[in-house]
Amino acid sequence: MAFSPFEHPFLSGLLGDEEIARHLSADADIKAMLRFEAALARAQAGLGLIPAAAAEQIAAACGTFEPDLARLKAAVGTDSVVIPELVKQLRQAVGGDAANHVHFGATSQDAIDTSLMLRMKAIHAIFTERIRQIIALLDGLDQRFGSNPLMGFTRMQAAIPIRVSDRVESWRGPLARQLTALNNLEFPVQLGGAAGSLDKLRLDGAAVRAALAEELGLADMRQWQSQREGIADIGHHLSLMTGALGKIGQDLALMAQSGREISMSGGGKSSAMAHKQNPVRAETLVALARFNAVQLSGLHQAMVHEQERSGAAWTLEWLILPQMVMATAASLRLAGETLAQIERVGTPAPGLSN
Repeated sequence: MAFSPFEHPFLSGLLGDEEIARHLSADADIKAMLRFEAALARAQAGLGLIPAAAAEQIAAACGTFEPDLARLKAAVGTDSVVIPELVKQLRQAVGGDAANHVHFGATSQDAIDTSLMLRMKAIHAIFTERIRQIIALLDGLDQRFGSNPLMGFTRMQAAIPIRVSDRVESWRGPLARQLTALNNLEFPVQLGGAAGSLDKLRLDGAAVRAALAEELGLADMRQWQSQREGIADIGHHLSLMTGALGKIGQDLALMAQSGREISMSGGGKSSAMAHKQNPVRAETLVALARFNAVQLSGLHQAMVHEQERSGAAWTLEWLILPQMVMATAASLRLAGETLAQIERVGTPAPGLSN
């Protein structure tokens, strides 16, 4: 039995997203942490802190190394983090004097947080493209049906006539603004060492971090191991995305009630009423928006790190952020599918056709 509906054997048919799930998998996480270790060694070698030959040996091992997952699992039960055991196994794979230079000057959180940023950057690119596709679908609906009349509703009561364009713009505007905001998001490398002071790297710490960021294609900024507003900001944008899509889903579900305002294909079946086409995807957009809105408060709770590192707050992020990412992935996928199934919005004026 799966505890997460996003990877449940049958609920994932509605809520799952295999493309994004791959980036959140243990395999993707380990590969990203190994990328960190290889890039760290190369950055340090470039500054003369470790031998170049050792860096090459470490990078080569990181490219082929496959850890013992059973040992990793057992170690996390004791250590709460995977890096001590992963680094131990990696040093064995590297061998020789080069093994002594693996993970030099870094701490577990550096590798884990950098892995997260590498994967979130890749997910961000996918989400950005999906928003563009949704906006294109909305543009298409506007071109086809924008001049059709529609009743405007305020406080769930009929208000005044509007055009389909008016409602479509209320759907498109938040997504367009979110697209702009996403383009300004940064994904920083994490390198702070044991307590955030880069103690082992000393005066070379900032230079190593800059070289590491360049090697990995991440932003270079001060260490942020106990300063988690960046994680909360990612969650904030995830919630804004699902909130905007939830608004679309809520409107579509309400418009589908009478069947006069909208015509859509691909509705869900009822076990008791064969005549029904339930607006399943639209309803799910509402549920996912509300889910992420609730989870966001948890990420804000996780901003409270004691002193230089918190195990409790950090673990809370692990519980919440992947769920929010998957909810957003499902929402973007479902929104695209739903909008593509719209056959008519509003009622054409006499003598006109769309």
